[in-house]
Amino acid sequence: MAVTAAGVFRRTPQERADQRLAWDRADQPFFAAGACHILAWVCRDTYPDRPIGLAGLRFAGQSQVFHVYATWADRAFDHAGWNPEADLLAANREFEPRPLERIAIVDDLATFCREHFSRMPHQYWGDPLPRARDYVNRHAPPWE
Repeated sequence: MAVTAAGVFRRTPQERADQRLAWDRADQPFFAAGACHILAWVCRDTYPDRPIGLAGLRFAGQSQVFHVYATWADRAFDHAGWNPEADLLAANREFEPRPLERIAIVDDLATFCREHFSRMPHQYWGDPLPRARDYVNRHAPPWE
């Protein structure tokens, strides 16, 4: 799957206002914008024997992260599957009108959600965890 900036899939104002409408999007848009953090944590949890990290993108000088992804070696996993992290960063930097920063995420999911105004799994229209596990399993990890 080609690397695509997360911003390409930003939710519309209607999707932001209506959880059902946001939930009904196809998997790639759903996990690119609105549930990327859920996908990243599920990816890490799927491979507990691997040193998978979490990273986020934010606009330079801002504190809030707008996109989260999993990392392993020089690879990244997000809505576009496993790709070189450099390609993911380049695609997002090319798409966004402002400079971006990459940060490591070390918090647990609940703390991250609280600090970055993101939803916990129980706050979605449906349970995103099985959907995220299925999505992770559709993409062969780079170590295979």
